[in-house]
Amino acid sequence: MDPDGAIAGRRRSLLPCLLLLWSRLALGALPFSSSPRRVLHDLLSEQQLLEVEDLSLSLLQGGGLGPLSLPPDLPDLDPECRELLLDFANSSAELTGCLVRSARPVRLCQTCYPLFQQVSDKMNNISRTVGNTSESHSCARSLLMTDRVQIVVILSEFFNSMWKDANCANCLTNNSQELSNSTVYFLSLFNQTLTCFEHNIQGNSYSLLQPRNYSQVCKKCSTVYKSLSAVYSKMQKAEERENKAEPGTHLCIDVEDAMNITRKLWSRTFNCSVPCSDTVPVIAVSVFMLFLPVVFYLSSFLHSEQKKRKLILPKRLKSSTSFANIHENSN
Repeated sequence: MDPDGAIAGRRRSLLPCLLLLWSRLALGALPFSSSPRRVLHDLLSEQQLLEVEDLSLSLLQGGGLGPLSLPPDLPDLDPECRELLLDFANSSAELTGCLVRSARPVRLCQTCYPLFQQVSDKMNNISRTVGNTSESHSCARSLLMTDRVQIVVILSEFFNSMWKDANCANCLTNNSQELSNSTVYFLSLFNQTLTCFEHNIQGNSYSLLQPRNYSQVCKKCSTVYKSLSAVYSKMQKAEERENKAEPGTHLCIDVEDAMNITRKLWSRTFNCSVPCSDTVPVIAVSVFMLFLPVVFYLSSFLHSEQKKRKLILPKRLKSSTSFANIHENSN
């Protein structure tokens, strides 16, 4: 005898007892203060009582009475389609859990890319039968285009949109099968930097009153921090060269979040700073530009020709002077 059929038969045999109890509660024949379990205990055995409780819980949670209670004309999925749907559901659940667990700090690209590829493969298996003309094997029509909501399609589009927004393809290579060499190297430097921070923090980490000394962090971790910043800048420039036509390009979210965390720790928490090697040339150029107007105006003043003043006598004065000269000559 089929075990599933036997279980379904027992559940159907217990259904009248359960309906009787519910009807008496609804009509007020059974007071709510009394225990339904005590009432049924006199009618059923302990095993039957447990089965009634399981049946009640199943019905309250939205469960049915099993496949045997379904109407005969209700459409159902083929075993092959049901298997495809179950595979997609399981892989989607695993990917969702991985994404949530890797949300902070952001590690979703480096942690969840195998699961994302698995979900994509399951979706491709479902979509591959779209062009199939056979009614019995058209799983794509049943799973993707039957209802208005299209849950499978919406869920797949959500995963793809999230993966694109995170720009995880920038961290991966070989058709998103593995992490790229630059990403692996950057993450290795990132872990080394955090390890250096942790090993060189002085002071009791459990004391709230005693200030912690970060001078050794700034001194001993400067080299690895500058190496990490240099690798990050190099990755940014490489990405800009590859995507000149696309403004606002970003690295994958894992790399960006790791660099943001490191910079906040370095500048805000540890209050460290990296001395600039071009300080002296910058100061020299700034001083030269500051005194350049002074030198210009001073040289202009010293080397310009001073125009002599020329006195212009009035005409009346000129005639008086000439008349005086003529009179003097005549005398």
